[in-house]
Amino acid sequence: MSVEEYLQTSFEDGDLEYVDGELLDTNAGEIDHSVVQTLLCGWFLARRKLLGVFPLAEVRVKVSPTRYRLPDVTVVLEPKPEGRIITEPPFLVIEVLSPEDRASRTEKRIDDYLRFGIRFIWMIDPKSGNGHIYSADRRIPVEDGVFCTDGPRIELKFADLFE
Repeated sequence: MSVEEYLQTSFEDGDLEYVDGELLDTNAGEIDHSVVQTLLCGWFLARRKLLGVFPLAEVRVKVSPTRYRLPDVTVVLEPKPEGRIITEPPFLVIEVLSPEDRASRTEKRIDDYLRFGIRFIWMIDPKSGNGHIYSADRRIPVEDGVFCTDGPRIELKFADLFE
């Protein structure tokens, strides 16, 4: 499938990623995954004016001319972007891990995000509330459930999503 065909196609069972001509499923659709994704969007939406950000769920992000990824949550700096897809590096993307996610596939997504210039990537395990924070120069394990960024400073305690 060409990029042009992909961009003009709607898929019945949810959107797919496009990587070098191949369509890839995103392992979404489970309740735990969906709950965390929804709560994350709500958390950012409630604080969007204070933080100067705008959250988007499962929006296409053009990470290269032949690669379109679908982060679970994409956070851009205000204002809300124009157009149908994200073509400039967002401030933060969040991936909520699913039981089917494999390390090699996850690492390829992280590499795509970093090459594109996304400043922060959060990988969150919905069962434990832990995960990793990635940026261009580091990979930080999160063992206390607190995910953060700088410029703007954002600090989210995973447990607070459920209060």
